[in-house]
Amino acid sequence: MNPIAKRSSRRRTMVAAAVVLTVLGGFVVRLVDIQVVHAEEHRADSVSKMAGSEKLFGTRGTIVDEHGVVLASSTMRYDVNIDPTLVADITRTEKDGSEHVQTWDEQAALIAQILGMDVEEIKRIVADKKANEPESQWAELTRGVSTAQYQALRELEVPYLTYDPRPSRSYPNGAVGGNLLGFESNDGEALAGVERWQNDCLEAKDGEESYQIGATDGIRIPGSEQVTPATDGGQVQLTIDSDLQWYMEQMIAEETQNQRAISGTVYIQEVKTGKIRAAAQYPSMDPNDVGGTDPDYRGSLVFGTTFEPGSTFKAITAASLLEEGVANPLSTVTAKDWEEFPNGARLGDSHPHPEQTYTLAGALIDSSNVALSKFGEMLPEQTRYEWLKKFGIGGGAVVGFPGEQNGWIAPPAEWDNQQHYATTFGQAFTATIPQVAGAYQTIANDGVRVAPQLIESCTTPDGDVTVAETAEPERVISESTAQQLQLMLENVAFQSSVAEQIKVPGYSIATKTGTAQKPAPGGGYKPGVYYTSMVGFAPADDPQYVVMITLDEPKRVTSSAATAPAMQKAMAYVLQSYRVPPGRTEPETKLPMLK
Repeated sequence: MNPIAKRSSRRRTMVAAAVVLTVLGGFVVRLVDIQVVHAEEHRADSVSKMAGSEKLFGTRGTIVDEHGVVLASSTMRYDVNIDPTLVADITRTEKDGSEHVQTWDEQAALIAQILGMDVEEIKRIVADKKANEPESQWAELTRGVSTAQYQALRELEVPYLTYDPRPSRSYPNGAVGGNLLGFESNDGEALAGVERWQNDCLEAKDGEESYQIGATDGIRIPGSEQVTPATDGGQVQLTIDSDLQWYMEQMIAEETQNQRAISGTVYIQEVKTGKIRAAAQYPSMDPNDVGGTDPDYRGSLVFGTTFEPGSTFKAITAASLLEEGVANPLSTVTAKDWEEFPNGARLGDSHPHPEQTYTLAGALIDSSNVALSKFGEMLPEQTRYEWLKKFGIGGGAVVGFPGEQNGWIAPPAEWDNQQHYATTFGQAFTATIPQVAGAYQTIANDGVRVAPQLIESCTTPDGDVTVAETAEPERVISESTAQQLQLMLENVAFQSSVAEQIKVPGYSIATKTGTAQKPAPGGGYKPGVYYTSMVGFAPADDPQYVVMITLDEPKRVTSSAATAPAMQKAMAYVLQSYRVPPGRTEPETKLPMLK
């Protein structure tokens, strides 16, 4: 071989080697990219194609009453789906080996019976899907079936039904406490009541189980499971007594309808602890069927209503006079049933009477606006305003319930001539039911206010108990003033025009009525309609429970006497229910109404 041929051969060899090395280099670079640079991405991609996962649902916590009776709990519900492409007649084999064909019509009839659906509706869902989307393998049949229905469907052994589990809230006592408990959305979002208020305690955290599946058969690979466990929610205990709540709901529904009122409420609070034992209303809501209740009554009327308290707050005017030392229960003023005052204000009582000399106790017994106005003038406006504030008016929400309203009062500088007097007998400012009841709890508890309490505690799944925080007890008036007021209010119950209607055998009670005018949209008050109330405590000689009744626009009896039958029933039941020993049946000292 000549030198030129040798050089040509070597050149070709070198070129070939260079090409081979270049190709090999490319493979090496690609291999490094795959196995080193982007190794994690490729591993994750390959794993994802052979991975499966399932959500592990946590269980939302229960809500229970003071005795541990379950008022709200979680259960599993199932959304039922159907694959129209698999719907067909099925050949069934009996135990004796014989075979028969179960038609689609027969299957649909069995499914409809379990679900409580119309069989034609089920067949229509399948037919429409086949006609409009013939390749579709999914159609929704129904949502939220129970575990029992789910199991019954599974026993049909049909290949075309699938089930999506989802937690659902259940309220075993229906409407009992429903307006307090609240409700969730279809997606499990807490929307109202205790469900929303205590969501941090009740809320569950979902977990997940992931696993590998075979690339060819799709079967889970044993031992490949990785579990992030779900966390259950805690238990919320209320101060409510569900038996007492049930009775009060039945009673106030009956009384509201008897008096042809728009709505009614009953509120019961323990004097010494502030614990709320019942907060009932009519109309009420069953949280199992929220859509069946008018939106206006899905919340709590007890916490969401403001009104002018009217004559119930005459006791607070009396408290301020006693505490400031300018009057005693037997102090007197002279009053007619209708008077025009020097500043031009005109005031009247609810009933005609001649000019009379009222004691302070008598002004409460006869509920005289004119007499209370004259007593109120013994104190400067600013002093009276400060006492109203001390008794909770305009002081903010007292319980913290979602949607809870707050009473309102203008500063004295903004009072006009009429308001100067109206504030002495519970008008020209607004309050809530817990605020009015709280004022009477203070009087009944020898002058010490204890904050109302609806939540007892939160207990975690591990058993850790967190007791609900409440404000420290606060002395508002002296023990002497409180006991004088207790006696005065006991005399009101014993001597007032509704004394016979509210009498509770074996007990002496202390009460005061209130008849509030309702504001008109354009200003002033609506003619002839009232928001009536009655509040009191018992036994008068050793107060244990405060009870408050309200009726919105009663039409059979339009005065506060409309609340008397409900007060008698509520007070009698709560004393018997909690086995409060009977005591005296009339005031120890009978205070004169007139001098």
